[in-house]
Amino acid sequence: MSTSQQLRHAIQNIDNLPAMPVVAQKILSLPLDTEAGEQQLLKLIETDPQIAARLIGLSNSPLFGATRHITSVHEAAMLLGLTRVKSVTIGIAVMSAMSQRQGGKLNLQQLWLHTLGVALGMRTLARAMPFKTRPKEDDLFLAGLLHDIGFMVLNHLDIASSDRLHAAIAAAPQRPVTEIEAEVLGDISHEELGAELGRRWELPADIVTVLAHHHHPAVPPEVPGYALIRLLALTEKLLPDFGILEPVDGAADEEDWRALGIDPEQAEELTAAVREQAEQARQVAAA
Repeated sequence: MSTSQQLRHAIQNIDNLPAMPVVAQKILSLPLDTEAGEQQLLKLIETDPQIAARLIGLSNSPLFGATRHITSVHEAAMLLGLTRVKSVTIGIAVMSAMSQRQGGKLNLQQLWLHTLGVALGMRTLARAMPFKTRPKEDDLFLAGLLHDIGFMVLNHLDIASSDRLHAAIAAAPQRPVTEIEAEVLGDISHEELGAELGRRWELPADIVTVLAHHHHPAVPPEVPGYALIRLLALTEKLLPDFGILEPVDGAADEEDWRALGIDPEQAEELTAAVREQAEQARQVAAA
């Protein structure tokens, strides 16, 4: 049985896939349009010291312009907004829970840095989009933070294949990750693995689509999550070696910008802003 056949067989067995973290499961189901839902969200975050610490650390970074030192989950929610707190917390919970059983060559700190940098870069680019087609900010953060969870799924299911993949990427940092995956894993990828986990966890359809297509953004505009896919693909082109090595195919071109309704004349300015945000994210990721 080939590597891809083994992995495809493994993901069909739900017992082989990690369960969604309980805190993330509860947060996903909370309505934020009621005071009770808002209070439950803050209480759930406070029950997990690691999540609370990362959220507070994010709030105290220059990225969100805090004018005073944030010391509590409640203050963080006041600064970031509840919808953003919800999506960021789910991302942190998933990354934290899945990292507990990880090992091998997958660098989890660099993966967290990469996904955080991409999430922040997506937010920067989205602000330049026409308002009517701009994704919701909580979707931006959730998509950005979870888009590469397939790497963690691979490491969970088959650490030897994961190690071969990351060794091959490190040995050829200029080759697109999709080409290297095809050689190492066959006809399966971290996109497919991440999307399958997203479906099992009943993540929103837009997010699952992003997990499945973020390296293949040439999807019809009517596909759920189209704007998120295009945003994520462009952001990764602007941050080709930020965090984990995940080289992409080609540099950003005019089509990438126009697909999002952004004037290509803004490309240089926005690229600089995305990279500046990513560098600021380093201190957050290290916390």
